[in-house]
Amino acid sequence: MPTAPHPQNTDELYQALQENDRRPYGRTRTVTAEELVDAAELFAEPVPLVHALLELQEAYTYGSEPRKSPVVFARLLTLFDEQPDVFDDRLRHMLFWRFKWVSNALRALPEIPLASLRQWLTEMRDRYEKAGLGLQPYYGQAYQLAAHVGEDATLAYELWAGRTRTPLSDCEACEICERALYHLTAGDDERALRAWEPVLAGKESCQEEPARSLSYALLPLLRTGGTDRARELHLAGYRGCRRNPSMSGEVGRHLEFCALTGNEARGLELLAENRNLFDEVESPLDQLDFLTGVEVLLRRVESLGHGELPAAGYAGRTWTVAGLHGEVRGRADDLAARFDARNGTTAHSDRRRARLDRAPLLDSLELTLRTRGLDEVAPVAVPAVVPAAVPESLPELILRARALDEQGHPDAEACWARLRTLVVARDYTHPDDPAVGPLAQLRADLLDDEASRARRKDEFADAAALHEEAAGLYDDAGAPGNAALARACALLATAEAPAPGADGAEAKAAALAAAHASMVRLHEETPGLAPYQEARLLRLRATALGLRLQASGSEEHVAPVLAEVDLLHTFATRHDIDGQISGALVLRVSTYAISGDLPAAVAEADAIVDRLKEHGPAWHLPHTLGLRGRLKLGVRDAQAAYADLTEGLRLAADWPADAVDTSRLHGDLAEVCMHLGRPDEALRHLTRSAEVDLRHGSRTDAFCAYSNAAQLSLDLGRVEDCIALLDSLLAEPDVAAGELDDRLVAQLRLIRARALHAGDDLKAATVEYVALAAESAGWDDDPGSHAMIAAQTAVLLGESGEFDRARAAMDQAIAAHTLAPRYEQLSNALRELARLQAQQQGTDGLADARVFLADAGRIADEARAAEFEAQGRSLDSALAYEHGRVNAYVGAYEDALAALGKALALLGEPGPEDDRAGEWAECVRLAGAVEGIYLERPAPALTRLDAAVSRLTALGHTEETEPLISLAARLRDEE
Repeated sequence: MPTAPHPQNTDELYQALQENDRRPYGRTRTVTAEELVDAAELFAEPVPLVHALLELQEAYTYGSEPRKSPVVFARLLTLFDEQPDVFDDRLRHMLFWRFKWVSNALRALPEIPLASLRQWLTEMRDRYEKAGLGLQPYYGQAYQLAAHVGEDATLAYELWAGRTRTPLSDCEACEICERALYHLTAGDDERALRAWEPVLAGKESCQEEPARSLSYALLPLLRTGGTDRARELHLAGYRGCRRNPSMSGEVGRHLEFCALTGNEARGLELLAENRNLFDEVESPLDQLDFLTGVEVLLRRVESLGHGELPAAGYAGRTWTVAGLHGEVRGRADDLAARFDARNGTTAHSDRRRARLDRAPLLDSLELTLRTRGLDEVAPVAVPAVVPAAVPESLPELILRARALDEQGHPDAEACWARLRTLVVARDYTHPDDPAVGPLAQLRADLLDDEASRARRKDEFADAAALHEEAAGLYDDAGAPGNAALARACALLATAEAPAPGADGAEAKAAALAAAHASMVRLHEETPGLAPYQEARLLRLRATALGLRLQASGSEEHVAPVLAEVDLLHTFATRHDIDGQISGALVLRVSTYAISGDLPAAVAEADAIVDRLKEHGPAWHLPHTLGLRGRLKLGVRDAQAAYADLTEGLRLAADWPADAVDTSRLHGDLAEVCMHLGRPDEALRHLTRSAEVDLRHGSRTDAFCAYSNAAQLSLDLGRVEDCIALLDSLLAEPDVAAGELDDRLVAQLRLIRARALHAGDDLKAATVEYVALAAESAGWDDDPGSHAMIAAQTAVLLGESGEFDRARAAMDQAIAAHTLAPRYEQLSNALRELARLQAQQQGTDGLADARVFLADAGRIADEARAAEFEAQGRSLDSALAYEHGRVNAYVGAYEDALAALGKALALLGEPGPEDDRAGEWAECVRLAGAVEGIYLERPAPALTRLDAAVSRLTALGHTEETEPLISLAARLRDEE
């Protein structure tokens, strides 16, 4: 394990201690703390050693190693007894505070006799009395021991809770939790929740809170009808404790919550995310708490008949739910028995039994945007739905499959799936029936079906190879018409493959034109085609030209498509082939749409829908309604689009899952819902689209849809939903193994980092941004994205006060910007860094803040030279405003006022429809504050403000006047 460099002096030691303090609790921090104690002992100075020992005890305490924490504290106590003058007021406070840490550690170890626990409390009381300290913290520990043992804790509670708090009392949040747990133990959910309210509402917090309280409050909330709040607190609370060894009990309670709300699959997912806790939790009491929560989950999953599912457990072997359940039950029973033996009660076994016997509180509760059932936990082969009409006899099955395939009927797929299973069996015997044909023909049919499925997944090379192989078998079987169709499909699949390079679209268009020419020759050279085969060839010819038009967008390619469509439509009509009539009409609609004639496309789509409802085929309706819905959206009739897409989804349910692209329908509905101002419904459709793609194995499409859902949930302010969804996706095995597209994964992580920032978890957000900035530095093909990520990373580092690192990140962003300009994003970041540095450091940070502003000025000059127009604020006026704000922060008020005057001049006075009114009003407000308050010139400031209020009011911008009126009133009050 990598460790810190060995400090050569006390300054380096203190710096190393500070760096270690920024690390998350765990083995790396603990090992480093141990090494720093060793280093401190070499300096023969007691104060550095005290600091190092305090850091080590903290690492042991929050790293869940209770056996080691008291040993370190004993050394500190000895140092205090021998050299009390070494401990200043702060160190003395820390020492006496940590008596409570030792009490907690000793309670967590069943091998420590109860008499020793009581003796330690006596030691704590004596020490506090001798030091003249209040005893409320001592009584708090006495109550917690009574509650732990299972004695009647009423008197101990009153002795603690009735006393006045002291500077050494546990924080308000921790004491609130203890009071609430007392009421919860007494069976009073309502009173417990009332006690918890300040913590649950975010008004009180500490190192362990609110995560600890949130985990305990989940079930009381469910029992009292607070379902929505329980869901909210589960998402927020779980994120605060996951993978943390010192909060393994809290993780266990979240697992229990999942098990009791119909979210067993999410419980297994969270268990996998926290598999480290099986091996990293050294506290027996925390182990018992964690394992009991795990057992509640595993017991529930096994009772539902899923004991064979894989489960994450102890390292060194592969576990099933049933196997892990047995292991966990044995270990937890033993731990409970050890605590009961030590305490002389049955409290821990009783509490454990009560948790295990608790019945589910809800049948189902949608906890996250990605709701899954136990059937979806492990990849399983989903059997095809076999229609009731599938014949039992093999010859009839083969003939039925071919007949359905000729029609393009969705039920053909189930027949092929059944035949595929039969043919690969060792005892398969092919029917000796002339109507069925030879085995080679059946094998060709199956290959052709497999090729079609590969093409639908955009696996074009595989599809082309399979079609070619099928064509060869059709030749062997004496079926030239089928062979020609298979070869035409191979031509189309080969041409559809993406063409590399900048001229990829042009190359693809040329390949499709060549494929069409080859299909025409193939058509002409293949005699004796059945009508359905000829119609399919015509359909393939028209499709090739349609795809060429889509690739080129050239107007000259429109007429050839329509000509081929007319050929297909005429032929299909003459031979009464409804499926190909519909196909021709849909191709015509698509051609009009691609060429930009949306009204004609909509009119044609209306006619198709009417025809399908009258003549069929019915299975074409969902797709056609989806197409018309997209067109309606294109002509800005979102309500009609919604009706079509919703109806398409409803009808799709009548057909096998693969027959209709329901993922597309859900995705289109999401877009329509956004146009209709229904973002929550859009979010549901995005997640359903992703779920469909996952079921069909289209993982990249699924993750793209989930990425959009995550961004939308963040835009809606549903921060915890966003983070929970992304955590679930990023924990997927193929993501963890690096098998998914790295840029798509980076996009998911970037959204997560933004969500963490929005959720005020600045530390976690910064860690993620720094990692993404380092990775994106290697994106030679996309320096613009690196520029944006590095710039945002710099801002977060600035928010954390780490301006040296922020400067380095910003330099990376500027270097990438020179390769792929991102004027607006970099200007915004540089101005924000200048503001942060001036605000946090005052005059000490002014020079560096001005360097940031100078960089922003150069970028504004570059943007002006490139004739770049910002989407938001003008770069020049925004820069002038920031100069004003930075100078105001450092007390350079005359410079600030001059800069704000320049910003106002650049903006110019707003007009009635001007979206710059808010920016102009803010500039006036700040100028008024600088002039009237800080420069103590209220008269000109009031003149400025009153004129601005009159101007804005006359233009109808009344909302923008409110802060100006408020400031003016303040200035008049102070005159």
